[in-house]
Amino acid sequence: MKKTLIILAAALFLLPAVPAQAGKIVTDSLFSAVLSTSVKYNVYLPDGYAESSRTYPVVYLLHGLYGNYDDWRMRGHMRGVADELIASGEAVPMIIIMPNAGDADVHNVQNGYFNVKDWAYEDFFFKEFMPAVEAKYHAVGDKGHRAIMGLSMGGGGSTVYAQRHPDLFSSCYAMSAWMDNKSDNVKKPDAPEDKLYIVGESVCEHSTLDFLDRADAATLDKLRTVKWMVDCGDDDFLLVLNEQFHQKMRKSRVPCEFRVRNGGHTWEYWHQALRLALPFASRNFDK
Repeated sequence: MKKTLIILAAALFLLPAVPAQAGKIVTDSLFSAVLSTSVKYNVYLPDGYAESSRTYPVVYLLHGLYGNYDDWRMRGHMRGVADELIASGEAVPMIIIMPNAGDADVHNVQNGYFNVKDWAYEDFFFKEFMPAVEAKYHAVGDKGHRAIMGLSMGGGGSTVYAQRHPDLFSSCYAMSAWMDNKSDNVKKPDAPEDKLYIVGESVCEHSTLDFLDRADAATLDKLRTVKWMVDCGDDDFLLVLNEQFHQKMRKSRVPCEFRVRNGGHTWEYWHQALRLALPFASRNFDK
């Protein structure tokens, strides 16, 4: 009997740990009059959401080029990360919204978070998407309880959104961010009608670096109301742009944390980045 109990105890010890709390991910869609199409998105709802009447802080989690709204769920395993961080107290219970802004067919389907011809995505995001999803999913709905973050194209999109709308976000966490496109970091096709050419041009036009070069004193004051974090791997082809952004933020006296960790432009890196990003957002929400 004693030997049996020892074997049972050893077997239980080897079982994988399961978070005491478990959220769920809901797939939803919203018809956009601006884009003339329905836009899919995923929403992470924390444990206890269905039984609660409270409102929650919200994080917008953006995908990269060649990706879609399902990337963070399927490839970034974000539900497990969020469950663990909330269960351990490293992150507060929050809603995480993952909108769609593109497709893997980057040459024929428009990607990106900015307004371009026949794709006024930024107008859609702020005028239609944000108000609708925050009302539907019980978000607090103010700057102090709203954060934005993303990877690669979504990292650049997050940074531009926080630069252009600092009154709406308490923090921005940019992962391996596509901050500009004037160099050869991302090759652009020669054909102007190619959708990848268009998104590359839009990144140039919304350069986070040029924004800082043009910013006046009042704009810089507004940027200081946002908590900034840039996180990029030491083998990432976008590292130089991320370093330049951080240097310009320092020169402008806008506080910005900068992390360079071991890794490249990979899901392994972004999976770990999310473990840092959600606590960062939590620390900077209004208490």
